[in-house]
Amino acid sequence: MIHLSLDGEGLLYRQTYRALRSAILEERLRPDTRLPSSRNLARELGLSRNTVLLAYEQLTAEGYANARGGSGT
Repeated sequence: MIHLSLDGEGLLYRQTYRALRSAILEERLRPDTRLPSSRNLARELGLSRNTVLLAYEQLTAEGYANARGGSGT
C-alpha cells in the first residue's frame, strides 16, 4: 500500500486525486502498477468509496491512469 496524505484543501475527491497524481509524478507509483481497489483505499483513508471512485475517474480522464474492466485501475 502507498502512503497518501490529503492536503485539507477543497473537496475530498480532489484531495485524493492530487495525492494520487503526486505519487504518480514522484514515481512512488511506478508505471503499470495497479492502484489499490477503491474499497481498500477508501477504508485506509477513511473516505467513502464514491470519493475514491471520483478521484480514479479524474486520473483516468487526464491520462494518469488506465482503467481495465475487471482488472483494476
